[in-house]
Amino acid sequence: MSGTRGYHHGDLRRALLDAAVEVIDESGPAAVSLRDLARRAGVSHAAPAHHFGDKAGLLTALAVRGFEMLADALRDAGDDLLDAGVAYVDFAVRHRAHFEVMFRPELYRADAPEVRAAREGAGDVLRAGVAGRAARVGGPADPGRDALAAWSIVHGFATLWLAGALPARVGDDPQRAARAVIRRLFE
Repeated sequence: MSGTRGYHHGDLRRALLDAAVEVIDESGPAAVSLRDLARRAGVSHAAPAHHFGDKAGLLTALAVRGFEMLADALRDAGDDLLDAGVAYVDFAVRHRAHFEVMFRPELYRADAPEVRAAREGAGDVLRAGVAGRAARVGGPADPGRDALAAWSIVHGFATLWLAGALPARVGDDPQRAARAVIRRLFE
């Protein structure tokens, strides 16, 4: 084995991010430590710092990836705003660790250019869905406010779902429950 233990991973950066997702899923973002991630990945304790600098750097990379995945999920939902809202909730449930970091900018370098670009990309997809819906129903008086309202509703629902704060009558299927709630916007 060479003096650098990380080469056997092939993609140590990804392995460290995957380990961070596991830690966040188990114990939340506060439990992430570069030393623990190195142990989990089987590399020297200095290896994570080589890739990310510090914990904020690692969480910055995780947030960027999360915003990119969210944009993909919203795009894949197509131009139906209801489907996009359900996709948002589904993303939050299936990628909880990313979701928990993405919307806690105090955890990472929120002003980093790559974060701004990824966050704006996801926002652009959501705003396009709202604008498309508005065009089909006669146009909103304030598209920016409508996009904020739609985001607030789906984000709030996702956050309540993840916290286990919704009443039992909502059921145990987040997609079905989200669809029923989001559909109320169109009534």
